[in-house]
Amino acid sequence: MKQYEITFIIDPVLPGDEIKTAAKAYEKLLENEGCNIVHVDETGLKQLAYPINKRNSGVYRTIEFQTENGTVIPKIELAMRRDERIMRFLSVKLDKYGVKYNDDKRNGLIGKKASKVEGKEGKKDEFVVKDDLTLIEGVGPKIANLLVVAGVKSYGDVANASIEDLKSILSKGGSSYAAHDPGTWPEQAKLAADGKWAELNSLKEKLTGGVDRSEEE
Repeated sequence: MKQYEITFIIDPVLPGDEIKTAAKAYEKLLENEGCNIVHVDETGLKQLAYPINKRNSGVYRTIEFQTENGTVIPKIELAMRRDERIMRFLSVKLDKYGVKYNDDKRNGLIGKKASKVEGKEGKKDEFVVKDDLTLIEGVGPKIANLLVVAGVKSYGDVANASIEDLKSILSKGGSSYAAHDPGTWPEQAKLAADGKWAELNSLKEKLTGGVDRSEEE
């Protein structure tokens, strides 16, 4: 059996149900072609390296699958080219090293590294990849780092933080940070934590620097 993975980016302005429908359509296409789905990675909303179709972010999905031959690849690629919901896609044939890498990653063996300092018992701290807080409108890399240092490391942490707590964290960074308004951050973070990327993107379009200016008009 040959093993492939196809990564595709779904337009984030689509309703949540439509995003799920688009993703499931390609799983079903592969299954109908006799492929065995190994894993589906629902990465979610991510910032794009460059704008695509005037979008600065997109909803990422990766499907890893096995097939007797590669005849399904042209079919699924053609379907994605014709699908206006799909912004970009990339299909890759995995060699044994790629298969092992993906398997190790799913088993938690990739994305962790030992701390530089070991305790007396020889135990090492581990680094775990955190949520990308910069996807919250109004939170840049420096503010994200400030939040992480303060222990607010995930979308859930931001969602559960009070506005007063967030303002306190910002004030400790200095006057330039204290000038930011975190009023909408918990709401945005709650949507991200729940995987409601379309709703989050719709909300972000109403914000300027994380602040809802619509009521001021």
